[in-house]
Amino acid sequence: MSKSKLVLVTGATGKQGGAVVEALLTRRHRVRALTRNSASPAADRLRQQGVEVAVGDFTDHDSLVRAIRGADAVYAMSTPYEQGAEKETAQGITITDAAKAAGVAHFVYSSVASANRATGISHFNGKYAVEKHLQASGVPYTIVAPVFFMENLLQPWMLSGLRQGKLALALPASRSLQQIAVADIGAFVAAVIERRDGVFGRRYDIAGDELTGEEAAATLSKVTGRAVHYEGFPPDVLRAQSEDMALMFEWFDRTGYAVDIKSLRRDFPEVKWHTFEQWAREQDWR
Repeated sequence: MSKSKLVLVTGATGKQGGAVVEALLTRRHRVRALTRNSASPAADRLRQQGVEVAVGDFTDHDSLVRAIRGADAVYAMSTPYEQGAEKETAQGITITDAAKAAGVAHFVYSSVASANRATGISHFNGKYAVEKHLQASGVPYTIVAPVFFMENLLQPWMLSGLRQGKLALALPASRSLQQIAVADIGAFVAAVIERRDGVFGRRYDIAGDELTGEEAAATLSKVTGRAVHYEGFPPDVLRAQSEDMALMFEWFDRTGYAVDIKSLRRDFPEVKWHTFEQWAREQDWR
């Protein structure tokens, strides 16, 4: 066990940030969560876990500096799904600059796997713009870049189909897709924070498993005891809702993630690294 550190975590009330909080607390580190509203029920739930709550806003540089001061490390994540990729990039740049002003010793940025591969996907490009700013900033950093979340299957737009025995994605049935359990993202972030200078300046694409839609459906059938079949559909179906999502699934089919899962498991044995089946068996499918 490494020496206990104080880590500022952004997005602490969401799935990914919440997994980071849980992993850090499990490893007996101290957590300070960034929130815009310290009186919210979500902030109260964090306090009940023993988390310190700091008020700050991604649009307010000075508030971020105050929130970061005194922390040993920062875990920074944001989402393009609230205000778009451009706003997400601006937020990432602002917190990077705030971390530099506060003199933080380690900045861990949550990006997306393959963002550095010229995918043409807007939210990948937005995160990569933050990466480039971070790399030029002089702040000691590590970039953690996960693939497709296994937890995406638990989203309402996926669950409605699963209730009908159908796993539907905008990919051919035989096309493999690398995936990761959110808990493994949290555990990996905790690992790099503990390793510190051993991972400074490094970029890690991370994944726990790789399987086709047909294989995922067969696994769900085995785990749930209910027949689940795979149904692929064209990415064009997504275009009416999101051009960016359509582009992403077209890229998944054309190119796809390229994480070396075997090496990752070897180099970071402290992470549990769920397979898709292990993850599925931990879910309540009722």
